[in-house]
Amino acid sequence: MQIVKFEDIIAWKKAQDLAVEVYGVFKESKDFGFRDQICRATVSISNNIAEGFDRSSNADFKRFLFISLASCSEVRSMLYLAERLNYLDKEKAELLRENCIEISKITAGFIKSLNTSN
Repeated sequence: MQIVKFEDIIAWKKAQDLAVEVYGVFKESKDFGFRDQICRATVSISNNIAEGFDRSSNADFKRFLFISLASCSEVRSMLYLAERLNYLDKEKAELLRENCIEISKITAGFIKSLNTSN
């Protein structure tokens, strides 16, 4: 399948789903700094995929995909902290981290495919 628009990218779709879930989980959190940071980092995953897609070159696109990967790692790190702070139970934190890992793997595969298409 040829990707015509960023909405066709599986990692973008899954990152959007993750953002909705993270927003839902932390919407009642009184730790506003934590809530803001994890929500912003989660939104950054899909936004960087979208922004990179419309850049002028594969090199630019890959740079944004790497930023997306980094944001995904930030979210995973924050989910460990959320669990340690008892903001999330172990099962929910693990499920969200697994979603992050899946998005990272898909994104890394996408980067690899861009490397071979040059």
